[in-house]
This record gives sequence, structure tokens and C-alpha cells, in this order.
Amino acid sequence: MDLLPFTAEHAATVAGWPASPEEVLLWCGRREFPVTGETVAGWQEDPEVHGYVLVEDRDGDGDGALLGYGEVWTDTEADEAELARVVVAPPARGRGVGRVLARALLGRARGAGFDDVFLRVHPDNAVALRCYEGAGFVRVDPDEAAGWNAAQPVAYVWLTWPARVTGTP
Repeated sequence: MDLLPFTAEHAATVAGWPASPEEVLLWCGRREFPVTGETVAGWQEDPEVHGYVLVEDRDGDGDGALLGYGEVWTDTEADEAELARVVVAPPARGRGVGRVLARALLGRARGAGFDDVFLRVHPDNAVALRCYEGAGFVRVDPDEAAGWNAAQPVAYVWLTWPARVTGTP
């Protein structure tokens, strides 16, 4: 599997993965269904949003099936990054692809020089929580999460890479 930069050609495919309004809400917090390819492509207009696709690339040409999508949001002023809008293609779900994708996105964030890497999960998204915890992320301190949630539309579950918690690389 290869993590490649997102291009506008991927947008319609990624937008079609959520099968219900509930999946859209859990994935990206939007209330529109279906999400359009234009919406997904538009997310890339923010210079702090870096979209990627995970591709099943068996022959090394980068043209394999799309398995997942996710973003790394960077904040150079705060010296931190957030993994966001992570979604796995329906046929690839339940095969550990989400953990691979989360670790690959983490690698991009860490490779860009960010030691503090976070992600937030809708509290009703138990599958995503298991995925990220299986990838090695840990929940942030409850008081810190409560502070971050003060301005949020829901009380997200916030996770971080253990390096922030334990000081390990």
C-alpha cells in the first residue's frame, strides 16, 4: 500500500464512500448527504490541509485501487498537526486498512516536523476509536479534551500520539 497526495481526480470516489447521512456526520461532521466531489476537492484549498489517498499498489505504478483517504491539518504557529477526515473505502473495511492509513498519515505529520499530532473522533464512532487506538493513539487528558471541546459542536474524543504523553519518539 502506498500513501499518495490527493488529487481532484480522487474527489468523486472518496465522496461516494459514505452510504448514509450518519456516516457523513461521523466522517467529516457535515450534515449534507451525499457529500459532493466538489466539496472534497474544495477542502484542499486551505493551505494547512494536506490530503492523501491510500492506494493498493501491487505493481508500483501508483494506479491501484483507492483504499482510504485522510488529511493532515498543520498548524505551524501551534507547532502541531491533526489527522482529519479519515475514511476507508467500503470494500476495504474490516481489514486493518484504517490502522495502516492512520499510521501513514502520522508518518507524514511527523516527517513534516510535528511532534504533537492529534485527532478527534465523534463520540458515536466506536469503529474509528478502535481503529485509532489499535494504531497506537491514546486519549488525551479528560480536562484537556474538555477545554478543546468547549468550542466544538459535539464533545469529541481527542486522541494523540503517545510521544506527547510519554516523551517517546
